[in-house]
Amino acid sequence: MTKLLIATNNTHKIEEFQEILADLPYTLTSPKLEGLSLDPEETGTTFEANAIIKAEAFAQASGLLTLADDSGLEVDALDGAPGIYSARYGDTAKDDHAGRYQLLLQQLTDLPREQRTARFRCVIALATPEKVVGTVDGAVEGFIALEPKGSGGFGYDPVFFVPELNKMMAELTATQKHAISHRGRAGKALIPLLNSFLLPDKNS
Repeated sequence: MTKLLIATNNTHKIEEFQEILADLPYTLTSPKLEGLSLDPEETGTTFEANAIIKAEAFAQASGLLTLADDSGLEVDALDGAPGIYSARYGDTAKDDHAGRYQLLLQQLTDLPREQRTARFRCVIALATPEKVVGTVDGAVEGFIALEPKGSGGFGYDPVFFVPELNKMMAELTATQKHAISHRGRAGKALIPLLNSFLLPDKNS
């Protein structure tokens, strides 16, 4: 079975991709399982550019078909911030998710719901060691809530309200989240590209 490297050191993202792509005839692997210690500098100014940077770097280092995503939260009242800086917003530590969303809530203090519109966006790049095969994207629209709620997910999920389900992202089950999330939608858009790229299993 063809190996597909999920090019991230974020264990939450790896788990989500494993669930989203579970039905595909690929053996999903991670940098840790491949013995890779790589943290490419994300110098792009868009989600797409950063996804490509990561996909190319990990594909060349591993020699494997590789997917990488860049994703984040865009808040309209903040002119699209935190955007590509979502994972390193403010002066918070890399794993301080609560610190980041609390900073966001502070910046939106006293704004009414109609001015708290936001979306999660995700771009996935697929690459071989030789080239970038293509990119796909996904998004989910919502609002930034007045306070956090829910214990699921990660990142900004506790403060992102999903109108179509009338729940916070952090209140959704994994199945519900993957059906409507930015990463779930981008992952579904990636499936035709992955299916067209399947290689015969030489060991069969």
